[in-house]
Amino acid sequence: MKKQKNHSTKPIRKVLIANRGEIAVRIIRACKEMAIDTVAIYSEIDREALHTRFAKEAYCIGPPPSDESYLAIEKIIDTARRAHADAIHPGYGFLAENAAFAKSCEEAGITFIGPPASAIEVMGNKTAARKMMEEAGVPIVPGTTKPLNSQDEVMKVAEKLGFPIMLKASGGGGGKGIRIVRSAGEIGEGYRLATSEAASAFGDPSLYIEKFIEKPRHIEIQILADSSGNVIHLGERECSIQRRHQKVIEECPSCIVDEKMRSSMGEVARKAAGAVGYTNAGTVEFLVDREKHFYFLEMNTRLQVEHPVTEMVTGIDIVKTQLKIAMGQPLQMRQADISMQGAAIECRIYAEDPDNNFLPSPGTISWMLDPGGPGIRNDTGITQGGEVSIYYDPLISKLVAWGNNRQEAIERMRRALKEYKIYGIKTTVPFHERVMKNEHFLEGDFDTNFIDTVFSAENGTRERPMREYALVAAAIAAYRERKSVGSSTKNGTFGSKWKFANRLRALNSKLQ
Repeated sequence: MKKQKNHSTKPIRKVLIANRGEIAVRIIRACKEMAIDTVAIYSEIDREALHTRFAKEAYCIGPPPSDESYLAIEKIIDTARRAHADAIHPGYGFLAENAAFAKSCEEAGITFIGPPASAIEVMGNKTAARKMMEEAGVPIVPGTTKPLNSQDEVMKVAEKLGFPIMLKASGGGGGKGIRIVRSAGEIGEGYRLATSEAASAFGDPSLYIEKFIEKPRHIEIQILADSSGNVIHLGERECSIQRRHQKVIEECPSCIVDEKMRSSMGEVARKAAGAVGYTNAGTVEFLVDREKHFYFLEMNTRLQVEHPVTEMVTGIDIVKTQLKIAMGQPLQMRQADISMQGAAIECRIYAEDPDNNFLPSPGTISWMLDPGGPGIRNDTGITQGGEVSIYYDPLISKLVAWGNNRQEAIERMRRALKEYKIYGIKTTVPFHERVMKNEHFLEGDFDTNFIDTVFSAENGTRERPMREYALVAAAIAAYRERKSVGSSTKNGTFGSKWKFANRLRALNSKLQ
């Protein structure tokens, strides 16, 4: 196992958080508990955001587009210098897995709270990562270990490997640049769409191929590694419930993983981390087939969105551990010290309309009531009156429920979802309520196709008993709006009767 030099041998006194939303708030809270000062950055549209209020200092970084603000490396480094921050935490997304950013921090004499740039670079290139894992003896999904740059190359490999296959972006992640191809006739369209999305999302149109595993589970292992070469894992997370290759519900532990399988996957994850000289927190992701054979999928070289479920079950604060590792402190626990108590489930609450193919629902939150009570944790970065912007990911919060067992965690999640009130925009709360009652989910009988198959079928036949009440409420709201706005117009009316009627007809159609 390779060893790394310490990121820093000095205490961290001030951290700039190069992110926004709930993850920025989460990191700020950990820093406060460790008596570390915090610096927030924000775009012009985030001026009143929650993370800017929680941090000790806050600096405007640029206009709303992320490439002019949260992705602007030079601006962020300059802000860290001006604020006299001695470390930067990237959170997840944006620059979290950007090797150039990690290098820029190092060159500026600023501690990057994450793995070394070399590990980010290797694991960020999916084909290079697959090749390295194969050489290290880590099982990978059958496919290619070098980028493919033409449709002809894809066709040759696909014919040899056999259909169905997955085309995946070499520099990918987050569900971008992925297409399933089930026959030779689908390669042209699949290749065109995958390369276009890969070029747009990652600046690299090259692809690689993996054999498509039917009905897989997506299970990941959380690892922690210090700069002395100590690597431990914190067990697994079940991340199979996804839409458009993006996770929406996660839980710890997985109901299909027993102690023997957990130990085997954990050892493979530790081996993967050791192969690239990894330090800090990271996640090794696997696909698991119906026979419970697991295959390396990728390594996320950052803090994961779903890290709270692992924290709830293990009692280990992953963000605080990240900070300690970045200061050069060795891990205070060994693998034998790690135990899992109870079960935790996380529901990602998005500003999306689950009844309309999860389309984004940006806007202002007019009223909000957060859930609480035993076993409930709600990581959020927005409050009542806050705006869900079109510029960024529409994640509102991560609602987590812990219980002594999976059944109790589900029961607590049901309660919390009923308590959670968000008005002014559409959210995925109703979707999560339905999943928590779904018999397949309750029995642990699901895979990565759950939303597209089981849930979609159920959604099509779902009763909507409150339709009439919703129509009445909408009619009253429309009447009040008409009366209010009409009083200030010249003729005392608002719009026309046919427009008013059409609005009601449109609402009625949505509620069918």
